Amino acid sequence: MDISKLPKLPISNSMPTKADIPLHDIKPLVEIDDYSIYYFSALMFVALVVVVAIIFFIWKFYKKRDSFSVRKKHSELLHNIDFSNPKEAAYAITKYGYTFSQDDERHHEKYENLLSRLAPYKYKKSVDAIDSETKGHFDIYLGMIDV
Repeated sequence: MDISKLPKLPISNSMPTKADIPLHDIKPLVEIDDYSIYYFSALMFVALVVVVAIIFFIWKFYKKRDSFSVRKKHSELLHNIDFSNPKEAAYAITKYGYTFSQDDERHHEKYENLLSRLAPYKYKKSVDAIDSETKGHFDIYLGMIDV
């Protein structure tokens, strides 16, 4: 359909157009502040913090589960000391017992007492079996340690 072939209607100035009619009930446009970008940004930040916290706690859990504990290993070694070779036993008690000697003052005193009792078994070429009194002090020291 070609617009140029349509008949032209005469426009009279007597008839009011839409632009000339006053509008009384319709208010002009008002600008509304949009805070949705701030809400979305805050929501994304909180979600990111939650995800990072979850990843951190999962990582910490696996790290703790797979971690090697020197105290636990030394405790096992102390509990499995073989007194058939007193010289090696004395050196092992000295080496592995030091791990727990710094826990508190009682542990330190007991460790020093144990060292003084083990000294005769460490520095000689041939030694006798460890006496029962020293073994008793060692057993008390084992009872004191916490892993």
